[in-house]
Amino acid sequence: MILYSSPNCAMSHCARLVLQEKGIAADIEYYDAESPPKELLKENPSGVSPTLIERDLVLYESRIIMEYLDERFPHPPLHQMDPVSRANARMLIKKIDQEWYQLLHDVLYTGEKKSAKAKKMLRESLLTSAPIFAARPFFMTDEFSLIDCVVTPLLWRMPSVGIDLSSAPDDVINKYAQRMFNRPAFRRSLSDVEKDMAELPR
Repeated sequence: MILYSSPNCAMSHCARLVLQEKGIAADIEYYDAESPPKELLKENPSGVSPTLIERDLVLYESRIIMEYLDERFPHPPLHQMDPVSRANARMLIKKIDQEWYQLLHDVLYTGEKKSAKAKKMLRESLLTSAPIFAARPFFMTDEFSLIDCVVTPLLWRMPSVGIDLSSAPDDVINKYAQRMFNRPAFRRSLSDVEKDMAELPR
């Protein structure tokens, strides 16, 4: 199994985190997204990150890769077991992608004016969600799940884009983030580029 991954891609980071949380043996091939390797282009002409290759299977959408890994390697499970909870988790991940990840994209890859607006909106949206971070041990669940695998890489990038979340009541967002960053699997999931984005808890 090979996961082709851009070293600074948040979506790829989510997939790498699932690999590490489940202890899946896979080769992670980092590459420059502007110049995908020939081996990747042969299997996936778009060269998009992440791309997972396992024998004849080629997957190249982060959330599909995450779901596949969780089903292919069921222990420990990262999705709730019952269909209703799984459906709700998928809806929540889609909402996070459409809102927080889209805003992060705009912060990173749009012009100065639009980037500044997106940065303000992302900070405000996260702070508004502070009660959710405080309500349960993990993000809207009592056990670590795929939702945390989506939220944690996004929070890791907040210092590098200048978003301070310490004004949340009782600093609940940073407290959640620190618990996630302390997980051994998260530390192993970081590329060298990502290690420079923020400081790991000691």
